[in-house]
Amino acid sequence: MQMSMRGMLTAALMLCAVSVSAAEPYTDKRFADLTGAGKPVVLDVHADWCPTCQRQQPVLLKLVETAPYQDFQVLVVDYDDQGDVRKRFKVPSQSTLVVFKGAAEVGRATGITDSAQIAALLDKARK
Repeated sequence: MQMSMRGMLTAALMLCAVSVSAAEPYTDKRFADLTGAGKPVVLDVHADWCPTCQRQQPVLLKLVETAPYQDFQVLVVDYDDQGDVRKRFKVPSQSTLVVFKGAAEVGRATGITDSAQIAALLDKARK
């Protein structure tokens, strides 16, 4: 079945309308831009092979879709490939969340997967 030009244009517009995710890979530039603008940022030190990370990340991403946390940006630090970033932020293990309010670190936790505990951590950047 061939799609008409109008159908292709409609499909393309629908793809563009999909909301931008609150999570993206960590880069120094993006971190500096966000924290420099005073935005709340969560560094999610994640490893694909880590079972705790696999439980933690969906909970975090669901929270940042809710009203109190929609301004948060999650930057995912690859535990295996971004050792220099882990060293700079003094993060020795995966499944660590580091929360910033602007350039100031306001909290961190390792291994938490409970929604209420993650929300309490995020709340430190809302005060």
